[in-house]
Amino acid sequence: MAKNLVIVESPAKAKTIQKFLGSTYKVIASNGHIRDLPKSELGIDIKNGFEPKYITIRGKGELVGNLKKETKKVDRVYLATDPDREGEAISWHLMNTLGLDKSNTRRVTFNEITKDTVKNAFRNARDIDENLVDAQQARRVLDRIVGYEISPVLWKKVRRGLSAGRVQSAALKLLCDRESEIADFVQEEYWSVEADFVKDKARGTLHAKLTKIGAAKAEIPTGTEAEDLITRIRNCGPITVKEIRTGKRSRKAPLPFTTSTLQQEASRYLGFTPARTMQVAQQLYEGISVNGTSQGLITYLRTDSTRISEEADKAARDLIIARYGKEYEGPRTQAVSARRIQDAHEAIRPTSLNNAPDVIAADLTKEQYRLYKLIYDRFVASRMAAAVYDTMQITLTGGEFEFTAAGSTLDFPGFLTVYKDSAEDKEEKFHTIQGLAEGDTVVIRDIEGHQHFTQPPARYTEASLIRTLEENGVGRPSTYAPILTTLLTRAYITKEKKVIYVTDLGMTVNQMIGSYFKDIVDIGFTAEMEKQLDRVEEGEVQWRKVIGDFYSGFEPHVQKAQTELEKVEVPVQLTDKICDKCGRRMILRNGRFGKFYGCSGFPECRNTVPYHEYLNGVQCPLCGSQIEVCISQKKRTYYRCADSQKCSFISWDKPVARKCPRCGSYMVEKTGRATRYCCSSKECGYSEKAES
Repeated sequence: MAKNLVIVESPAKAKTIQKFLGSTYKVIASNGHIRDLPKSELGIDIKNGFEPKYITIRGKGELVGNLKKETKKVDRVYLATDPDREGEAISWHLMNTLGLDKSNTRRVTFNEITKDTVKNAFRNARDIDENLVDAQQARRVLDRIVGYEISPVLWKKVRRGLSAGRVQSAALKLLCDRESEIADFVQEEYWSVEADFVKDKARGTLHAKLTKIGAAKAEIPTGTEAEDLITRIRNCGPITVKEIRTGKRSRKAPLPFTTSTLQQEASRYLGFTPARTMQVAQQLYEGISVNGTSQGLITYLRTDSTRISEEADKAARDLIIARYGKEYEGPRTQAVSARRIQDAHEAIRPTSLNNAPDVIAADLTKEQYRLYKLIYDRFVASRMAAAVYDTMQITLTGGEFEFTAAGSTLDFPGFLTVYKDSAEDKEEKFHTIQGLAEGDTVVIRDIEGHQHFTQPPARYTEASLIRTLEENGVGRPSTYAPILTTLLTRAYITKEKKVIYVTDLGMTVNQMIGSYFKDIVDIGFTAEMEKQLDRVEEGEVQWRKVIGDFYSGFEPHVQKAQTELEKVEVPVQLTDKICDKCGRRMILRNGRFGKFYGCSGFPECRNTVPYHEYLNGVQCPLCGSQIEVCISQKKRTYYRCADSQKCSFISWDKPVARKCPRCGSYMVEKTGRATRYCCSSKECGYSEKAES
């Protein structure tokens, strides 16, 4: 009979740990939190020091009863929930709800779920860290006050079902500010003059850009001026090579993943949403059966740190030297972020480099494999040498004109052998004239002007929004995925091909919150609150004081908004579609499951009609009907024939109005680092770059 009971959050984690500990331990799961604030009320006694009124989560009564029975059968209870604030709080709630005695209750934490690490953690069990619990409790109370005080104002003044949040509202403001910048942007025309130069009897062409006119930078506002310059350049006399400058440029290896950078890279390269990334990473952390043995494949997935243990660092360097050679090993020191980080955990890395992605691929799902490979390769690359490029810059002069050509070629790949992490990888080879030397005379083979327009700031993607939130100290890694999910669910934003657009509703809510709750949407204020929560964790300040200081400034604004704010009408998209129930025009609305038509007479008339979106100019390859854009139950976009009752055509990939030039099959659009048109026939395999 087991003498020790171990409580973890998830059944998967329990299954993995049970195999490490043996028969004297019984490992069971709490399935996350067992106690929380009630949903039906604020649940905080404001007058009594902001005391939380915790209740057992609905549906977990039987589980709590079983946990109590199990604790009475053993000599000691180990609380082995996740090693962060949330995990510490779950352990604290378990101890209080189950009535555990502190003398025989111990807290166990581990950064990775491997046999040696878990056993060592049990040898170093400790008491619950009250400071960590207080930090989580402060965040929970703070977020509850903000959400439950502002949301009713939104319901009354805008519409029911809306919500506000301390970090959520700050993120929405960032998105709305960007939309305003784009709307206010005034596009300006400008031109460049570029030329191809050749040298008599020498092979090759040098492409260069006009950079100076006299001593001034070449600025060309119109096409007329560009044509005038081209005429003058052709008649300026001989053009000579003024300077050829060569050098070296190095690009350092990337740091290993934090939660934020993992979410960004998984979004950019794998197309994963932050929520999906965290879900798959949780599976890899809690345990995967590899060759019949369950084991955690990555370290803890919620971390701000880029620190790596000495053992893991040595293992990576040994692998790099053995596989690639000593020259590929990186320096022993790594740069870290200048801002303060929580360094309780290591960066996200594989628990064992012996579990190479391709070796264990058969034991992983496709998504698990792709994310694990990203983590594995990034970690190995982080211990490798910098990539080195040969650089060249050539300056040409003729009369008052100066042209410049610059470029680089990869000399030593370094970490790029393993990992390419951004668009910076697109290094173009530098083509020049064979044997070109300073003082040589060249002639123009071709010269032309190119029209350009200034571009507005780019809209945020999930990856760039997460990066901005992190750079500004807003929220924590564990909050980024829920924030984006909430904004999408509330229809404050929409997402198309990774790009985030703010809806009219989102703009309205942001304007209202910003008018009466400036601190809530202020990035600096939100970041300062995060620092205060960190101080609670470090024991430097009491959590009730942090909440009290915030509430004293917050509550007057709530009262003011409730009395002064007028009813806000959200702009609607009135359509020509007529309601078949009452004859009013219908409105195109955004719902939880996409767009739909709703009667403009709501709430008197509640008629709704499905919204059908079609691909312009694309016909069904089977019957010639229109192609309808649909959303699956899991919110994945797919495409089917509009006459689906008669035609069976359906595709996850977006069809395009183009046939394969090789086999005649219909083609589809594939998005990745670059958008391509690909033949729908797997046997054919033809693809081409998409039209810009």
